[in-house]
Amino acid sequence: MSPPRTDLAPPKDDPITLDELKQFDGSQPGKPIYLAIKGTVFDVSDKPHIYGPTGSYHIFAGKDGSRGLGKSSLKPEDAVSDWSTLEDSEIKVLNQWYDFFSKRYNIVGKVV
Repeated sequence: MSPPRTDLAPPKDDPITLDELKQFDGSQPGKPIYLAIKGTVFDVSDKPHIYGPTGSYHIFAGKDGSRGLGKSSLKPEDAVSDWSTLEDSEIKVLNQWYDFFSKRYNIVGKVV
């Protein structure tokens, strides 16, 4: 696991729709790779081997996959933004993922 970064840019709160977010799934060379957790959009472009088309976590690229992260699931049907039905233990896992990403990736917007 990589250590927290000290060179992150100040968080942005630019509005990004889920349809716009889909465009940043790593399938277009030269375009950033974004994913969202609990509505916060992170730029994960510096890890294309993880989030790009051949990466093990590509399922989350270009979408808000909060439910899947909370459930520790890589199933496509779980990679959705609605985490309202997660159990307390799963919400704890989701919050841990959010904290992890917040310390390692630039925040580029909010899902609207």
